[in-house]
Amino acid sequence: MSTPGAGGRRADAVRNRQLALEAATALLADRGTPLTVEAIAKRAGLGMGTVVRAFGGKDALLDAAVSGLLAPVVHRGRDLLAASSPEQALRAFLAELIAFQSAHHAIADQVDGLDLPATSALRTELERLVEDMVIGARADGAIRTDLEPALLTTLIGQTAYAIARAQPVSPHLRESFITVFMDGLRPQPAVQAGRPTREGNRGGGLRR
Repeated sequence: MSTPGAGGRRADAVRNRQLALEAATALLADRGTPLTVEAIAKRAGLGMGTVVRAFGGKDALLDAAVSGLLAPVVHRGRDLLAASSPEQALRAFLAELIAFQSAHHAIADQVDGLDLPATSALRTELERLVEDMVIGARADGAIRTDLEPALLTTLIGQTAYAIARAQPVSPHLRESFITVFMDGLRPQPAVQAGRPTREGNRGGGLRR
């Protein structure tokens, strides 16, 4: 049977955990602040020992914070794929992914090399989701088939991240990138056999 004191301690522990999680999440969006236990504790108004006890360590705290930010992005991707064609889902998701990465691109620098199992699982799911969009769009004939889906998924992730890191990211830049990128993914027209090209016509039609 629990005592009022024990219940109070549990309530305090839950409150401290939430405060530490909120502080870490806020700091992840602050590009200029190193994400240390000291910074998290100061932001949360807690002692460093309290922060560590709340999660068992910095890695576990960051895993909870980053996965909490990433989970809605994955859910949004699933919703888009269920509600629209794969190509439309990919285009809309790409815009939202760039916006998310623009707001939180410092995360990659903060968590590099850390053991974050929940975050790693969500990243894998995110990559699989984009690949499903690509595969579906290929099957619909909306995306070229000369490039493997896994390669396109990597290309999408890398280029979207590069655009997101350009500061500030204007809506015009984002939309222009998506337009050019999606146009480049469209199936390429077949070259007609025997049709001369401009390069072939240069030189005044000289023959051997």
